[in-house]
Amino acid sequence: MVKVVRKIGWAVALSAFMLAPGAWAQSDVPESGLVLKVNGELVLTNVVARDKNGELVRDLKTNEFRIWENGKEQHIATFDFESVERSAPLKEAAISGLASGVSGGKAVVARPEDLRNHRLIVLFFDLTSMQPEDLDRAVDAAKSFLKTRMQPADLVALVSLGDTLKVDQDFTANRDMLIYEVGAYNDTQADGFAAGATTNTNQAEDTTSYTADESEYNDLNTDRELFALRSIAKSLEKINEKKSLLYFSGGIARDGIENQASLRAAINAAVRSNLAIYSVDTRGLQAIGPLGDASSGSMRGSGGMNGGALQNNMNANFASQEVMATLSKDTGGKAFFDSNDFAPAFAQVQKDTSAYYAVGFHSANPLRDGKYRKLKITVTRPGVKLEYRPGYYAPADFQHAGREDREQQLEEQMASDLPATDMALYMDAFYFREDNGRYFVPVSLIVPGSQIPFVKGGDKDKATLDIVGGVLDEVKRQIGRARETVKLNLDAGLNARQKNIQYTTSFNLPAGTYHLKFVVRENQTGQMGSFEADITLPEMKKAPLKISSILLSNARQPSKKLTPLVREGQEYVPNISHVFRRDQHMYLLYEVYDPARSKTPGEQVRLLSSLELIQNGVKVFETPLVEAKQTNVLGRDAVAIELDVPLDALKPGQYTCQVNVIDDAAGSFTFPRFAVLVRDPVKPPAETPTAPPAK
Repeated sequence: MVKVVRKIGWAVALSAFMLAPGAWAQSDVPESGLVLKVNGELVLTNVVARDKNGELVRDLKTNEFRIWENGKEQHIATFDFESVERSAPLKEAAISGLASGVSGGKAVVARPEDLRNHRLIVLFFDLTSMQPEDLDRAVDAAKSFLKTRMQPADLVALVSLGDTLKVDQDFTANRDMLIYEVGAYNDTQADGFAAGATTNTNQAEDTTSYTADESEYNDLNTDRELFALRSIAKSLEKINEKKSLLYFSGGIARDGIENQASLRAAINAAVRSNLAIYSVDTRGLQAIGPLGDASSGSMRGSGGMNGGALQNNMNANFASQEVMATLSKDTGGKAFFDSNDFAPAFAQVQKDTSAYYAVGFHSANPLRDGKYRKLKITVTRPGVKLEYRPGYYAPADFQHAGREDREQQLEEQMASDLPATDMALYMDAFYFREDNGRYFVPVSLIVPGSQIPFVKGGDKDKATLDIVGGVLDEVKRQIGRARETVKLNLDAGLNARQKNIQYTTSFNLPAGTYHLKFVVRENQTGQMGSFEADITLPEMKKAPLKISSILLSNARQPSKKLTPLVREGQEYVPNISHVFRRDQHMYLLYEVYDPARSKTPGEQVRLLSSLELIQNGVKVFETPLVEAKQTNVLGRDAVAIELDVPLDALKPGQYTCQVNVIDDAAGSFTFPRFAVLVRDPVKPPAETPTAPPAK
């Protein structure tokens, strides 16, 4: 049986699936009162046909194609063939596409028919992930393509992700303009963090001294890159032609709990807008050694001798490419890794978009359930091989309905493969071992107040949130569940829209790997957000040093509860963003289990621990060494370690935190690392002096 504890608190703080506007149209016939509903959602899939020699087949007709969705044959509603050989020169210097959906672009508007038979290529440079030498390679490859391989049918756009997502050049055939713009990237220096942040405490705070938003939750995980890709895809939805995006990145590092829903949302947005992503790892061919490179500190222990360090370095490299590979595979593109020659990526894009058939149908399945639907396409002509994406996600919508229907909608969203992304939702999870070998797993959710449409009720701000979550084991059985309706009734003076709602629940689980999914719906407009992630609770029996999660906090509050998060009557409130202000303290809480018994008289155990802050490879701060000589967690044979780090003396910026934990009696140790971001406090706006009233 799984125990569930809940708490609500304040935190200050296929190929191409196209949805036509007005997806469900109604014909108004007032004479008879009849309302006719027509399914106007067009599923548009691009098909490349090749003969047995690999050559393009360009003369197929509509009646030679057949298409099935989940095994049921569909009627082909639209059919078109596009080829770059038929392209006509464009008079416009630039064509409005990205500029309509992403800030920074300036362009004129071309007619849809002018874009037929053209290649639409987006070069997307993730400046936040590339080292200078990586950026130089990417820029040189782009210049070489633009100078020597760009064809008259190619329309190219430039987008970059630095401090913000920016269109540096909208679609254009002017290669000189493109070469000039892409050359500017060599001088770009971006720290990769957007302006604005929230804080995370459980006390109401005067918002004149700090205005919060939700940007900080994407600073230290993959969400920022995925949201950028999703924004690009959405800005291209109205262009029916097939689009290609070359994604230049130095790898995507994954830290802690990552939102798998945001990855699927980015992929789904690309599929809907007919955008294939071609990922290019700009680090090129890498020589991975057991000792790492100059960016890592000195190695401790025997890892360099027994192969453990080399395996860890290789796993880290593969993990940084995993998201990029998934983006390419699921959108119909291709990933290019471990090569210093980026030219094949450009050649692949041109090859895949030289000639293709656009086949569209209106699905016979009217359900808007968010389920994945498989596609199968065949041709009657012998010897022809087809290339197309294998499926798409059906749309999902919210309907105002009765209580049972609304509950059913939450359950459908929990079961849906298509994530809900109308409302921002952030989550983190931790684990602490209990005396029976099971784990106490607190899960903390954040909903930004800016996402909630509060309703005025006298001097109160009111809103209602429905929260549902579940835990699945490795065979997809649900073994834990949380469900609560939270009614917010807050003083208007709290400025609820500038703070965050933090919801905490917990589960009691045995060791193993689990999948967490939570859905939150606000009941004013029915918008929903979802977050999914995996968590592994380790089997600690053979671990040389047994340690819990490391929980970061910038606030503690009085509590009488008996959980690992409460120490001496003070409960640690998780800071899930890892973003702090210089006028705050960073609190750390973690536990060490079954420490070795010391032989020194007067000591039960001998544990040593400290925290180092590293910036640009240099240690800039270290806490005093904390020494524990006896266990301090009753009944669990554990030592709880608490660190208090004042941040006022630190400069703003990103830091690597290294926690040093040494069991001196056993001769074992661990040095876990994670990233944090320190920011300056936001100053209150200056008051405008008011002139005295005239006498």
